[in-house]
Amino acid sequence: METTQMETSETNVLKTRKNIFENKAIKPTNAFIGASWIALLTGMISYCIGLWNAQMELNEKGYYFAILLFGLFSVISVQKSVRDRIEGIAVTDMYYGISWFTTLVSILLLIIGLWNADLLLSEKGFYAMSFLLSLFSAITVQKNTRDLLVVTKFEKNND
Repeated sequence: METTQMETSETNVLKTRKNIFENKAIKPTNAFIGASWIALLTGMISYCIGLWNAQMELNEKGYYFAILLFGLFSVISVQKSVRDRIEGIAVTDMYYGISWFTTLVSILLLIIGLWNADLLLSEKGFYAMSFLLSLFSAITVQKNTRDLLVVTKFEKNND
């Protein structure tokens, strides 16, 4: 009985590797999709609640909010560019470079803003961590969206 389970497990691993090598996306699990969305919402909402409750000028709050939006758009552009290139979809080097540049600039702007902010170190850490959580989870949400699209197209073509 153990050998049968091992053979089945090895067969599944081989099938998974075959799918990867054939450039077919593997459908993300509902748990991973849900965790990605929860992480994105947690990061964004926490960051925004922190801004709402912060004792800073409205223009400072606007600066940090704009950095969040700028960073989210930038990482989604990076993920899309990388994915498009992997799938053989044309992406210009200029757009690819600008996507990476704006991602790094958004992080740098947050660092500069927090470095010069008159905030407690714990508040600075809170903004940094919720910002990075938001960026990372935006990438995973975009990846899941693309994976589901590829799987849906693949299933339609094979029906």
